Amino acid sequence: MMTAERPFKRALDRLNGAGLRPTRQRLGLARLLFDGCDRHITAEQLHGEALAADLPVSLATVYNTLNQFTSAGLLREVVVEAGKSYFDTNTSDHHHFFLEAAGRLEDIPADRVLVQSLPAPPPGTRIARVDVIVRLVEADGPETGGAETGGAA
Repeated sequence: MMTAERPFKRALDRLNGAGLRPTRQRLGLARLLFDGCDRHITAEQLHGEALAADLPVSLATVYNTLNQFTSAGLLREVVVEAGKSYFDTNTSDHHHFFLEAAGRLEDIPADRVLVQSLPAPPPGTRIARVDVIVRLVEADGPETGGAETGGAA
């Protein structure tokens, strides 16, 4: 198989494995998302990458596809604030640093965060997972009342 076909085949295999019909747009977006290292991306960023790669898709299609990929388990949505989500290609259990000024997420391995106790979930529900987002600002920037660098998060 030629090397140019490998990213296409990987994207096709991911979509088929998730039970998603491999449309041209899904395949194109899957190649952009999954051809390389794990990363965090917004819908707007992916839309820009798609247009730069001559993949004509609307922003609404990008949002719909990201939501379909998330529902199928191919991505994990990380909501950093109301109206601001990143999509993570690393779906394993882990946490995040959020660099507020840069608007950037960085992974924290799950074993680096210790959650000692959680309240019992409401009746009829169960805890699916625990997501910890540690918000960071520049060390010489204004303090927002959060923990100091060496303190608990």
